Amino acid sequence: MISQQDFQELKFKTLRYFWGYDTFRDSQEAIIDSVINENDTLVLLPTGAGKSLCYQLPALLKEGTCLVISPLLALMKDQVSQLKSRGIEAEYLSSELDEYDAEGIYDRCKEGLTKLLYISPERLTNKQFLQNIEEIQMSFIAVDEAHCISEWGHDFRPDYRLLRPLFDQFPDVPRLALTATAAAPTR
Repeated sequence: MISQQDFQELKFKTLRYFWGYDTFRDSQEAIIDSVINENDTLVLLPTGAGKSLCYQLPALLKEGTCLVISPLLALMKDQVSQLKSRGIEAEYLSSELDEYDAEGIYDRCKEGLTKLLYISPERLTNKQFLQNIEEIQMSFIAVDEAHCISEWGHDFRPDYRLLRPLFDQFPDVPRLALTATAAAPTR
């Protein structure tokens, strides 16, 4: 078991090594500690305040693959590209990938090589995904742009309703919800 002091050093070494920062911004460190301690966590930070780091860094420190649910393919592609440019194993699944490429991604997740796997909520209807996810050790589930769930996702993107069955299927996997905009009823 790693000591608290050693863990704190590892957290900052990881921040410096992959992102080039010496300190966290605003409440990032408290959020990251909450995720690492396996607490379900709601993150409400303004755009540009570093929400992505709040799941990307813990994904590197925890065993398994972080499943990131995001509503926008362009955002997924951009994040995966940025992570790979930093030397971080990240992938996304989308309908533009063929079955062979998807199987390769699943295999890397099952082997514990991929630290972050990005999907859209629609992927939760994909039988191949649902079968493969059973064999992947998930460190935690991050729902990016979480306001979509209640503000418009249930109408515009009805597959957000499939988050509940996913959470029920993996009750011991911690959850992280991130958004820049959430009124009190949404929170």
